[in-house]
Amino acid sequence: MGERLRKLGIWLARARSTALFQLATELPVAVLARTLGIDITVAVKWQRAAAGDWAAYAAEISRRKKDS
Repeated sequence: MGERLRKLGIWLARARSTALFQLATELPVAVLARTLGIDITVAVKWQRAAAGDWAAYAAEISRRKKDS
């Protein structure tokens, strides 16, 4: 399957890293670690590398509750 995807120009490792970086920018480290089943220190490193700001996540959750 991986070979077939590569022939189509889809690189799984890059796609996985991109997805993890995106999650790291949107979620608090505790949620990221629990969701992915990784150690909190690894989640902190991912978030720092992605320059994520979990305060934006908290603000979004707060807005959702007011809209409901």
